[in-house]
Amino acid sequence: MIPIAKPDIGDEEKEAVIQVLSSGMIAEGKRVAEFESIFAEYSGVEHCVAVNSGTAALHAAMLSHGIGKGDEVITTSFSFIATANSIMYTGAKPVFVDIETETFNIDTDLIENSITKNTKALMPVHLYGHPAEMKAINDIAEDHNLVVIEDACQAHGAIYHGKKVGSFGTGAFSFYPTKNMTTGEGGMITTNDEEVARKARMIRAHGSQQRYLHEMMGYNLRMTDIAAAIGLVQLDKVDGYNAARRKNAAMLSEGLKDISEIKVPAVRDGCEHMFHQYTIRVDNRDEMVTKLNQQGIGTGVYYPIPIHKQPLYVELSYKDYLPECEKAAKEAISLPVHPGVSEEDINKIIEAVISGVE
Repeated sequence: MIPIAKPDIGDEEKEAVIQVLSSGMIAEGKRVAEFESIFAEYSGVEHCVAVNSGTAALHAAMLSHGIGKGDEVITTSFSFIATANSIMYTGAKPVFVDIETETFNIDTDLIENSITKNTKALMPVHLYGHPAEMKAINDIAEDHNLVVIEDACQAHGAIYHGKKVGSFGTGAFSFYPTKNMTTGEGGMITTNDEEVARKARMIRAHGSQQRYLHEMMGYNLRMTDIAAAIGLVQLDKVDGYNAARRKNAAMLSEGLKDISEIKVPAVRDGCEHMFHQYTIRVDNRDEMVTKLNQQGIGTGVYYPIPIHKQPLYVELSYKDYLPECEKAAKEAISLPVHPGVSEEDINKIIEAVISGVE
């Protein structure tokens, strides 16, 4: 089986973990601080705050901006549910906007129609590793005095017109094992706002800057030095991983571009897509999944049910009709693109996909 995802953990990561275990300091310590510093430099921001998941990064980022009960946050319904749930955790309300057909990202032409007096923030998602249209998003935010929180959980290293994602507003990254780089579990907040970083550090540690002095409501969202040690090694490798993903994606697109029944991923001018997922669109998606799996090719369907159609959100009286989200949920299928996929694997995937539409 060619798996849809395969974490790459080598001897360097193992040695880094052993060093931490041998040090006796395995909770949040100097490795976390080092990881924050180097990730900030990598992302082109002033401050990073490491936490224990991408969901925690989104949640703490919003709390650090004062988002809470009565506020609205505009985002996309075509994403992992953590995007919207993290808004709900604060007491705020997610407001869903439909997506672009080409990139699966939020359609910026539709955002302003959803802004109300209660709107506090815009949360674009850089889905599958393709940057959202950040100039339009930041222009809208500036015009309406809104916060921008980037869900960059799938977009490590992705670039929009020369700048890394996560540097246009306050960013949130995930280091889950299937991501372009991993710490096992973990997340990172990126920001140029010193006060946001200060609050995020308090929120991750029970609302405390000084031990046993708790100034605000907080949580236990800390990253361990064990996770950070893995992250430091992975960060050295992520550009190489991304280059391999982009090479594999280019081969897949070249092999599938002339098949009329298949729509290959778009890459917008000025954007560098990091292909956390390589996602095509086909009419016979479920049939295609079965055929590929039978031939030993792993697939992923991200996401078969848009968030506004999830039972939780239906119960909360979300009745939006978002035609592009709902169409994508029926057509999207992700193919293996990770660095462990060989050229021989790519050719096998191309042949199998073509045979799947014949």
